[in-house]
Amino acid sequence: MDNAKITGSAPILLVKDVEKSANYYRDKVGFSYDRFWGEPPGFCILHRNGFKLMLSRVGDERHIVPHYKVVHNMWNVYFWVDDAKKLYDELVASGAEIDYHLEEKDYGCLEFGIQDLDGYDIAFGQEL
Repeated sequence: MDNAKITGSAPILLVKDVEKSANYYRDKVGFSYDRFWGEPPGFCILHRNGFKLMLSRVGDERHIVPHYKVVHNMWNVYFWVDDAKKLYDELVASGAEIDYHLEEKDYGCLEFGIQDLDGYDIAFGQEL
């Protein structure tokens, strides 16, 4: 008998304003969304290329703690990509907030990072 298979995952980010954050990811990072849940919007599922990212509104902004504030240079989300240079050029052109520029890392990835409206670091890396 085969074990059940995991078919996907979705990081969840706690944000101040779900609508503004979702629009940032749509307009600057190339994600899409179909709807918001709640009034005012309290939840949204973003998607790009079959991968998802969830946003949930938090009432107390003190609970928004980007990982780099706890662990030096740590991302909140890391996406593996097939062409880091192409995506980097796309996000620079769209006006995404670049946290660190495209560079070859000593752990064998071509990588860059952005920072979103809540200060989360989102990295994109291509294995070399």
